[in-house]
Amino acid sequence: MSLPPPVSGRLVIPADHPAFAGHFPGRPVLPGAVLLDLIVADAALAPLAGVVRLKFLRPVLPSETITYRLEPAAPDRVTITAACGAGVVLRGLLRLRGPRGQDGDGMTETP
Repeated sequence: MSLPPPVSGRLVIPADHPAFAGHFPGRPVLPGAVLLDLIVADAALAPLAGVVRLKFLRPVLPSETITYRLEPAAPDRVTITAACGAGVVLRGLLRLRGPRGQDGDGMTETP
């Protein structure tokens, strides 16, 4: 598998995003898993095989603009960093799914 090119992008998290409903009443915060899904989808990243490490450093609030960067770290891994005006939101390392159902550690995916 060849190294993917670096990818940068920008997301505006709408105040009416359904993930804010009930998370948390009176102080809406975007769940970290939703933020990761939004970034992966926006970047058109290969399917994830897993998260090697991921640290959420501050909450993402309604209407915030997030910038992100994904950079190759190995043929099956990319670093991820996301930030907003208040600073870094998340930082980590993701494992990409390889060709023909193989994930980054060479294990074949079972249906």
